[in-house]
Formats: sequence, C-alpha cells, structure tokens
Amino acid sequence: MSGLPKLIAVVGTNASGKSGLGVELARRFDGEIVSADSRQVFKGFDLGSGKITPEEMRGVPHHLLDVCEPGEFFSMHDFQRLAYEAIDAILARGRLPFLVGGTGLYVDSVTEGYVMSDRMPDLAYRDELEKLSTLELYAMLREKLPGVEVDSRNRNRVMRLLEKLHDGDDHLPGRAPRYECLKLGVTWDRPTLKERIDERLERRMAAGMVGEVRGLLDRGATPEFMVKLGLEYRFITQYLTGEIETEAEMREQLSLAIKRFAKRQMTWFRRDKAIHWLDMRGDPAAEAEALIRTFLES
Repeated sequence: MSGLPKLIAVVGTNASGKSGLGVELARRFDGEIVSADSRQVFKGFDLGSGKITPEEMRGVPHHLLDVCEPGEFFSMHDFQRLAYEAIDAILARGRLPFLVGGTGLYVDSVTEGYVMSDRMPDLAYRDELEKLSTLELYAMLREKLPGVEVDSRNRNRVMRLLEKLHDGDDHLPGRAPRYECLKLGVTWDRPTLKERIDERLERRMAAGMVGEVRGLLDRGATPEFMVKLGLEYRFITQYLTGEIETEAEMREQLSLAIKRFAKRQMTWFRRDKAIHWLDMRGDPAAEAEALIRTFLES
C-alpha cells in the first residue's frame, strides 16, 4: 500500500479511554478525529453513547458526530461514505486523520476499504430478517452460500450478506484500501475493565442518562428504535416503559450487558493481527506517539 495517504486508527472497548487518547494524540500531531461509533451519529444521543463533550475535545475537530436525526436509517455504507469525505478533507488541509471508535464494522469498512453497493436496501426484506434469531439467519446464509466465512454470532454481518444475496449479488464484498493505516488498540485486563465500566456507568447515570432517554422518547424517538440501538438505550427504555420494574434492576442488567458487549468487541478486534495493543498501565500516549512517528517516517 505504499504511496497511499496515512491514517491512524485508535480502537478498543467501551470505557477503555480511547476517546481521550485519540484527543491527546491528535493534539500532538496536528490531527483531526473521525468518530467510528454507530450510535454517536445520532443527534441527542450523548450520555448513553458516551459521546465526547466539547470540553473533552480540547479544541480538536471531531467529525461524524450528530450527523442524522433519531430514527433515520443509517448504514455502514453511509458511514464509510461520510468517513471517506471527512478523512480526505482532513488530508487536504495538511492534517493527520485519526479514526477513533469501537464499532468494529465501521472501523474495518474504512481501514480495509470494503467495496459496497450503492443499491438501496429492501427494507421489507430486512423487516422479515429481523424476525429471525441469529442462528436461524446464519443457517439461512449457509444454505444459500455454503462456502461463506463469517462469524455465526455477528448478526449484522450475516443479515447484510443475506440482503446482498436477496438483491442478486452472490459475491462477497471486495476490498480496495484507500489509506495506509496504523492501528492502535486500547483496552485493559478484564477486572480493571469491569471496574471502569461500572464507574463510567455510575457517572453517566448521575449526569442524567435516564432523563436523556426520557427526553428522546418524548420528542418522538420510538421505543422500538431505542431498543434496537442496544445497551443503555435498550435497558433504560425498557425501564421507562415498565418492562423492567426497578431502576436497580435496570442498572444491574445494563452493567452485565455492557461487559458482555466489551467482550464481543475484544473478540472482534483481537482477530486483527495488525492492531498494536498499547500498554495502558505504562505511558500509552508516549508509546503511541513513537509508533506514529515511525509510521509517518516510513
């Protein structure tokens, strides 16, 4: 990939500190940040998505936050298109782009250069697929495309492949990388990460996360949309609609769900051997800075 523009990706689990590290590195390298988070694209979804605040940005420009209204359809293809536009504009300004986030598919769509169709999805077919379990979807995919290699637990990926087949495209997506990428990973040992998740959850609850969800529902976001977003928005919505009886029960279920999600994030990222995992108990910013300087000079 010699000669391609250079991109730094900072990836990792929930509550790992990747957003703060991304800001610090962007400040050191005159960079700008493109967020890779499937929920932070929605306006008003702040506390629940862990969206970085203006104060936390410390003057570093951020892109792909608040780009669509609650309930609007937003796909990986939409993300890739907007991310390419933002990254190319950052490069044109002579600055260094940083892709920062924990949505693995969004990150890979840019770093690996997924080649995707511009065809509009068949939303009626998607609704039919949503009624099936992940195992049922995977069985359907294997029946239609026996040689497919995809994680049977990755519901979104399995559904997208089924949709492609439904549209008459029986080829797996190709790849055409547009950037040369240095991938930096951020996470902690499991006990520490669990503590960080609980501490972060308590801070956001104290800051008014339940009120945020109530306000979104009051302004027209449907419970179905909120539940589909998962984690904070799912469990708080279920609490507000009476499906979960008490706030204590909601907090307990949510904490466990975030930890399970962080484990799935790690499973996704660990498969990518190109990621350099930073030592978070050392000086991760200095370690990352050295890696970036070597990368930029190569």
